[in-house]
Amino acid sequence: MLSAPARRALENNGITSLQQLSKFSEKEILQFHGMGPASLPKLRTALQANGLAFKN
Repeated sequence: MLSAPARRALENNGITSLQQLSKFSEKEILQFHGMGPASLPKLRTALQANGLAFKN
């Protein structure tokens, strides 16, 4: 489960689904206010579990 600040960071950038998340690179996600590096492995795992990945 993501921390509340990380979840808000995604929502504030219009990301409410894994499909939307997969349109961003890890570098772009880390630039969101409230998103920290500890959230990336959780996001990566969630994407992989659904056959998706971060944009390169």
